Amino acid sequence: MEEFDLIVIGAGPGGYVAAIRASQLGLKVACIEKETALGGTCLRVGCIPSKALLESSHLYAKTNSSLKKHGIHVEGVSLDLATMLKRKNQVVSMLTKGVESLFRKNEITRLSGSATVKTSNTVELASSEGTQVIQGKNVLIATGSLPTAVPGLPTDGERVITSTEALALESVPDRLAIVGGGYIGLELGSVWSRLGSTVTIIEGRDRILPHMDEDLANEAKRLLSKQGIKFKLGSLVSGLATSATGCELHLSNEEMLSADKVLVAVGRTPNSSNLGLEELGIERDERGTIHVDERFATNVDHVYAIGDVIKGPMLAHKAEEEGIAFAEQLVTGTGHVNYGTIPGVVFTDPEIASVGKTERELVDSNTQFRKVGFPYRGNGRARASDHTEGFAKLLVDESNGQILGAHLIGAHAGELINEVALAMNSHRTADDLARSCHAHPTLGEILKEAALAACERGIHS
Repeated sequence: MEEFDLIVIGAGPGGYVAAIRASQLGLKVACIEKETALGGTCLRVGCIPSKALLESSHLYAKTNSSLKKHGIHVEGVSLDLATMLKRKNQVVSMLTKGVESLFRKNEITRLSGSATVKTSNTVELASSEGTQVIQGKNVLIATGSLPTAVPGLPTDGERVITSTEALALESVPDRLAIVGGGYIGLELGSVWSRLGSTVTIIEGRDRILPHMDEDLANEAKRLLSKQGIKFKLGSLVSGLATSATGCELHLSNEEMLSADKVLVAVGRTPNSSNLGLEELGIERDERGTIHVDERFATNVDHVYAIGDVIKGPMLAHKAEEEGIAFAEQLVTGTGHVNYGTIPGVVFTDPEIASVGKTERELVDSNTQFRKVGFPYRGNGRARASDHTEGFAKLLVDESNGQILGAHLIGAHAGELINEVALAMNSHRTADDLARSCHAHPTLGEILKEAALAACERGIHS
């Protein structure tokens, strides 16, 4: 029987990156994936298709509403949703085929089917061709996550849907209710709102984006409300009735809300069931999160886990970094992920991005810090491109000038946040950021001005 140095279960961002890096380091690698296409949830029905629809819907909304001020007059604008969805599918197809090409280039054996971990070095593969046992010196679990179910809101794929169905609606719903005010709810709410749906976001907490800085959340709600998205905060769904014509949601404040479709987007749950982990004795918590040490090792020898199935933010780039660090740990004994500098981005308009500590976390830990900011409206490039909404906020250690956190809302915030993540990961100070010459006119100067303000020598503020 053929034996591998590493068997990876799951070909999402964590799994396929780990497989590639392990192969680069000289290991003989097999990757098991039950879906037809490689790339995992992120590439197939998550990050990539949602960004494709966000871009298309943004262009549609901009053409309809904001080109006149630029002296551009367009008449007869119409929506061809089928073509928009076709383009989204083409983007996904191209990228999944790209992962296939990378597997061939790196001589990774792809195995199709469902995996069950039988022992620390054997995995049972069930496919349409039957069942076989795959042997490997090490096993990596990288099976990602699934949409979190909400009691009383069973999804049927038609009236009550998950993000997967929300990326493929064949028509624009007149009324879309979204349960959950996090990343997924805001992004998909933006897509369908731009395309003509009346969107209402229901959030049990008293704010949206509960894990981001409060200033960002407040500004995001204000700007998204201006775009027509409605919010019901501090509200829970206490009941649901569906019919052939729509849904009736009963909210905790005794309010009723009618909708054509209900999107359940309250987060994701580790996909660690039906893998044989319980029988093998691999430790998990009540949510299904697999316990690992700093080497990504479980309590069973030679069995490891990364990505959404372990603790930490459920982000594709976090899983990728863990995949690389795991492979390097396995082969060289070194490999590290700096969890304090993993950025998070919400790709609404404007974009919302964050890295490091929030202001509340610093206050709660009694950290002495300085809060500074700079508005987009004070930046020349933002003015020229009509992107004046938003701000950059830096949180800087009072004692040594280290950047403790950065929080941005505005155009291209998801790109700008990477500069701060690099500075923080390299242990650079606000002064280092301020003294770095930024091209003019660029949005990056917003960060430079915020850093200058942190050093009490702001030029344009």
